Amino acid sequence: MAFLSSFFFFFFLLLSISPFHLSSSMAASPSLQTLHSSTHFFNPKLPPYSLSSSKKFEGSSDFVNLRYHMGPVLSSSPINIYLIWYGKWSVSQKLLIKDFLLSISPSHPPRAPPSPSVSQWWQTVSLYTDQTGANVSRSVVIAGEHSDIRHSHGTDLTRLSIQNVIATAVRSAPFPVDHRNGMFLVLTSQDVTMQDFCRAVCGFHYFTFPSMVGYTLPYAWVGHSGKQCPEQCAYPFAVPSYMAGGGPSALSPPNRDVALDGMISVIGHELAEVASNPLVNAWYAGEDPTAPTEIGDLCEGLYGTGGGGGYIGQVMRDGEGRTFNVNGRNGRKFLLQWLWSPVLKACAGPNALD
Repeated sequence: MAFLSSFFFFFFLLLSISPFHLSSSMAASPSLQTLHSSTHFFNPKLPPYSLSSSKKFEGSSDFVNLRYHMGPVLSSSPINIYLIWYGKWSVSQKLLIKDFLLSISPSHPPRAPPSPSVSQWWQTVSLYTDQTGANVSRSVVIAGEHSDIRHSHGTDLTRLSIQNVIATAVRSAPFPVDHRNGMFLVLTSQDVTMQDFCRAVCGFHYFTFPSMVGYTLPYAWVGHSGKQCPEQCAYPFAVPSYMAGGGPSALSPPNRDVALDGMISVIGHELAEVASNPLVNAWYAGEDPTAPTEIGDLCEGLYGTGGGGGYIGQVMRDGEGRTFNVNGRNGRKFLLQWLWSPVLKACAGPNALD
């Protein structure tokens, strides 16, 4: 439900549950040539998080017993995302995030991005069904946007006050009551603090309360970590400050923006969990719906084949040294964490090598 990467714990978990492991000799290989001379596979070993002993996610210890609890999934097509930009965002920042969101929907040649793609990554999410057998929709659109550049509810938010932000946007936009297809995505700028941000979460999702917003709809929140905690919420594009000057280094972000590239991975994590568990009564592990372990939580820290033991897995690096594992629209590249597949019963991604 909430996202903050935790390599120490999840790499030990992934070593035991994921079938996507390389031999030790391949995992240690620094570079594997692909068919494209400007792109290489590599499997970097990175330093641990500075908050490795803190709670990085909201969930139980029952990690592999993912079960369906009879609630709805976002099966109506398309999934309508209502974007709320809280604080000041540049045009280029908005375009990057929107390019990611619009990359989720499948496209056709000649406009389709090369494989592995964001839409192929979303195919794992679309495997989840509701009690009628309807799958999570493979199509996503941005149905509306609202910019709250004046911080109408201040720069210090709580999990509850985020619903006031949504209520203000609903009144101002106005957004329709989209019960079948809709969800809100609230993105807060780098000058906004959030309860538990950096310490325990980088993003979370829940649903709105009728008493505060007027109706019930799923939403996700993700924060911009640039000035507050890039080493936690933009990892692996930033590493803890105590590691500076020695040991493994941070990876180069695919779009040259440490905070935004890290944020996009968190957005992907939360959207996958909203789609498969929008009202927190569908797909999750554990017995407590207030602290579920969801399809993103199970695969935190894994981005490719051979992940575990300090490695993020085989990912790609272009001719400029930028790291990615999927392609998006308009030539964009992204690094997205893998997700739990209900078919494979393991973490999966379109860049798997086996």
